[in-house]
Amino acid sequence: MSTVQGAGVVVTGAGGGIGAAIARRFAAEGARVVVNDLDADRIKALAEEIGGTVVAGDASGIVDAARDALGGRVDVYCANAGLASGGDAFAEEDVWAAAWDVNVMAHVRAAKALLPDWLERGSGRFVSTASAAGLLTMIGAAPYSVTKHGAVAFAEWLSLTYRHRGVKVHTICPQGVRTDMLTAAGSAGDLVLAPTAIEPEAVADALFDAMEQDRFLVLPHPEVAGYYRARAKDPDHWIGNMNHLQQKWEEAGA
Repeated sequence: MSTVQGAGVVVTGAGGGIGAAIARRFAAEGARVVVNDLDADRIKALAEEIGGTVVAGDASGIVDAARDALGGRVDVYCANAGLASGGDAFAEEDVWAAAWDVNVMAHVRAAKALLPDWLERGSGRFVSTASAAGLLTMIGAAPYSVTKHGAVAFAEWLSLTYRHRGVKVHTICPQGVRTDMLTAAGSAGDLVLAPTAIEPEAVADALFDAMEQDRFLVLPHPEVAGYYRARAKDPDHWIGNMNHLQQKWEEAGA
């Protein structure tokens, strides 16, 4: 993509999985890439591989350091860091708080730091890694499902508010991806996500297709679009089907 060549790109949560795949793809397309993770050692090898720069730390507060590392300008910010928090309505409040902080508020804080520059120059691109759970839902994972809905909602709000001022927004909503996060999903992930799981590189490909076509929704699993339409058309039928899946999971010894 001509718009990527030489661009300053930040990818949070780049220690593996989707984040690492996205960072590699941007670098391959000629971007200058900052990779972020809480643990600098996790991303050192990736940075060396792609000729990128390490900015370690909490994704909520690295925009200024990343901007400095890129010579004063961030063109694309990939808010990819996330928590796969399981649990039901009885999950501890600290689980909810951590999921909310990483999956939603980190995006809000990044946007707050990025928007002044982007709006002044009339260009910028925000990429939110959400989940199909943010459009639909996921059994056995209330904090994850709710906060991923929040991530999608915030990305949508950014797009509808600033699109006419040159800010492009994309939200990535895959189902299962073969990463550590899928493994952490346990038996629910085995039932719902594993059968159609894809490689992280396929997610990066889907993102670049969406950027080429200027599409908000990035659906590495195209069938999610049909599920999303079915959910909107008949919510009760959709919830009934998901409840049957919940029962199947419980009967299997969840």
